Amino acid sequence: MTDSITGTPGAAGAARDGFWELRLYVAGQTARSVAAFANLKKICEAHLAGKYRIEVVDLLVNPQLAADDQIVAIPTLVRTLPEPLRKIIGDLSDTERVLVGLQLRPRTK
Repeated sequence: MTDSITGTPGAAGAARDGFWELRLYVAGQTARSVAAFANLKKICEAHLAGKYRIEVVDLLVNPQLAADDQIVAIPTLVRTLPEPLRKIIGDLSDTERVLVGLQLRPRTK
């Protein structure tokens, strides 16, 4: 099963206009999977309001989909747009790490 959440209605084709496409791989409704989705939604609303789409891929339902993005751990977030592809593993609770990983914020030294 895959589910999609869009930050704004009708924005699915707007990648060329700064739209972000994110895919979150989970395994059922575990505490880490639920936390990862909640954390991602919060980050998107705060930093990408109206410019994102989240696709949730449950690997318990569709395990073959893990091969597409070479998923080795869950939960894993994959940024498909804007390019380049980026991956973040974990429950996304470290907001600063997620923002740097998604390249929404520069890495601080």
